[in-house]
Amino acid sequence: MNKFQNLHFRSVGEFLDYLSGEERIIVDYLREIILDSIPEVIEKLAYNVPYYYKYSRICFLWPPSVPWGNTQIKGIQLGFCNGNLLNDEIGYLEKGSRKQVYWKTFSNIREIDADLLKTYLYDATRIDAGIKRLKKA
Repeated sequence: MNKFQNLHFRSVGEFLDYLSGEERIIVDYLREIILDSIPEVIEKLAYNVPYYYKYSRICFLWPPSVPWGNTQIKGIQLGFCNGNLLNDEIGYLEKGSRKQVYWKTFSNIREIDADLLKTYLYDATRIDAGIKRLKKA
C-alpha cells in the first residue's frame, strides 16, 4: 500500500462502492467505454485503482478521492500506460513532466467524447499487441 494512502480496496466492486456523486458517474461511463472497446480486457486493481490489461497494462482510471502519492489530482484521470507511443497529433492527452504515461482528465461527464476516446483505446490496444510480439521475438 502506498504510504500516502489510507485506503485498501480488495476488489474493483469495493473501489466503485467507495466513489460517490459525479466521480462515480464519470468512472462508470469511462469503464463502460474501456470494457466495450478492448476485447478480452482484464480489469484488476493496482495501486488501489482499476487498471486494464490484455498482454500488459494498457490504461487505468484514477479518481481524485484515491490519493496518488502526495499529489492532489483534479478530476478523473484516464491514463494510458504507453501514452508516449500513442498517435496524439491533436495534443488531446496531458503528459505534464512524464515521459511515458499520458492521461486525459475529466471533471464532468459532458467532457467525454466517447468516439475520440475509443480511437485512443484502439491505438493503445494495437501498441499492447505490438509489445507482446516484440517480447515474443
